[in-house]
Amino acid sequence: MNYAEFLKRIREIKEMGYVESHRRGDTGIGKTLEDLLGITENNIAGPDFSIYELKSGRKDSSSMLTLLTKTPMPKGAIKKLVDVFGYKQRKRARDISQQKLMPCMGVKVEEAEHVAIKEKELHVTVDALKENSVGLILKVVNDRIYIANKKNVEAYYEENVLKKAFENKYTKFVYVLASRKKENGTEYLWFEEAYLLEGFGFRKFSELVEKGIIKLDLRVGHYPDGRTHDHGTGFRVFPKFLPQCFEKMEKIL
Repeated sequence: MNYAEFLKRIREIKEMGYVESHRRGDTGIGKTLEDLLGITENNIAGPDFSIYELKSGRKDSSSMLTLLTKTPMPKGAIKKLVDVFGYKQRKRARDISQQKLMPCMGVKVEEAEHVAIKEKELHVTVDALKENSVGLILKVVNDRIYIANKKNVEAYYEENVLKKAFENKYTKFVYVLASRKKENGTEYLWFEEAYLLEGFGFRKFSELVEKGIIKLDLRVGHYPDGRTHDHGTGFRVFPKFLPQCFEKMEKIL
C-alpha cells in the first residue's frame, strides 16, 4: 500500500463510524485498524506501509504513553535522587525468601532479605506545575530540563540527549486517534483523526513540559545485591497529546 492508497482507505474507514473492536484489551485498537486497512499483523520493526510506521491511540485513554526512556544526567544523578528522596522498598523479605538463591547475582537469601529492607526505591511522577510528594518539580532552563529540588541534588536532561533518545524511538509515522464507546461490554471504535508526524523540537517539547502535558516518571529501585536499578525512568504523555510532541505535525484526517 502506498501513501495515496492509505489516505483513500483511512478516509473510507472514518466514514464507517463506530466499528466493533476486533480484539479485547489494549491491543484491540491496533488490531482493528490494521484489519480494516488490510495490513498483516507482525512484531517486526520497520514500516507498516510505504515508508511509514502506523500507530494508533484512544482519545480518552487514561493510560499514558512513554515518549522516551532515559536516565538523567550527570553520572550518578539517579542514585543520588534515590538516596535523598527515596523510601524503603515495598518488596517484602518474605517474597524474596521463597527463593533459595539469587544465582544471577550470587546473593543468598539472608543477604537479599537484608537489602530489601535496607535499600530504597523511588517511584514518583514529576511535572512542572507543582512539587510532588517528595519535593521534586521539572524546570526548563535554556537547553536543559531540570529535576529541580530544594536539597541541591543536580539532575537534568540536555537537549541533544533528549533529541537522540526521541528519534531512536520515533521515525516518520502516521498516528490515528479513535473515539470509543462500550455497548453490553463490547468496545466500539471510531477512527476519526490522523496525523503525519516527524522530528523532535526541543522548544515544543519543553513548552509541553512547562504546561504539565509531558511528565516524567522516575522508576528506580535496587538489584538484590544493592546496585541501583533504573527500570523505566522516562517522559510520558496521554495519547491525545502525542501529535503535539513532534516538530512536524500535519493533520491528514
